[in-house]
Amino acid sequence: MALFNKVGSLISQSSRASASIAPVPMSSMLNSIRCMSSKLFVGGLSWGTDDGALKDAFSGFGEVVEARVITDRDTGRSRGFGFVSFSSSEMANSAMSAMDGQALDGRNIRVSIAQERSSAPRNNFGGGNGYGGGYGGGNSNYGGGY
Repeated sequence: MALFNKVGSLISQSSRASASIAPVPMSSMLNSIRCMSSKLFVGGLSWGTDDGALKDAFSGFGEVVEARVITDRDTGRSRGFGFVSFSSSEMANSAMSAMDGQALDGRNIRVSIAQERSSAPRNNFGGGNGYGGGYGGGNSNYGGGY
């Protein structure tokens, strides 16, 4: 909800600014929105890192609401990434700045602001263009995926 309030205020500021001075650059608006998130994506996790270890690693930066390592639904094995949610965006930004590129359980992790998953239905055909992502042999001219 806070995200929508912030976007609304940025848009109204932008329209007022364009009437009186220079418009607010779009990149400035996007950076303001991006910095508001309190959920982080953590990639490059060791197979041995679990929810508790992820939470412990990030708890020094503020109140961790949730820490979750994503696992394969069939095998239960870690997929090598997870998400950490903080109670405020300031805590999340602090953790991101400090932890990006640092070692955790023997691996250098990548930390960034989590992106919302699109609401479009997911397909299991491979590609992201809606056509299945390639058919045919590995050396074919069709983008081969097999």
